[in-house]
Amino acid sequence: MPKPTEVDKEKFRSLVPDDPRVEVKPMFGNLGAFVNGNMFMGLFGSAIGVKLNEADSRFLLAEPGAAPFGPPERPMGGYVSLPPVLIADSYRAEIWIAKSLDYVGAMPPKVKRPKRKR
Repeated sequence: MPKPTEVDKEKFRSLVPDDPRVEVKPMFGNLGAFVNGNMFMGLFGSAIGVKLNEADSRFLLAEPGAAPFGPPERPMGGYVSLPPVLIADSYRAEIWIAKSLDYVGAMPPKVKRPKRKR
């Protein structure tokens, strides 16, 4: 599992929208940004991925450098890694991140499962 550098983590945090609904949490040594308990943006090594609807996913995947997000052998469904060129251009990255926040923010809140008794 690739680990992000502190620079990667700082870049990720700088792109997370300033929205009171958003929470950033560690995930398996990486980071995830959540709205209503659902992840809309993630960090996997140096890759930043966003969850998009099908049409936006296809459009973004057509960009050079975009790819499925997550481990190559098992990418996360519905998530697309932003091309490095977009990550370097915060304004353009924020457009895709806002689309992701809107899309995932419209989903029903994730319900926490009760802990199982042992």
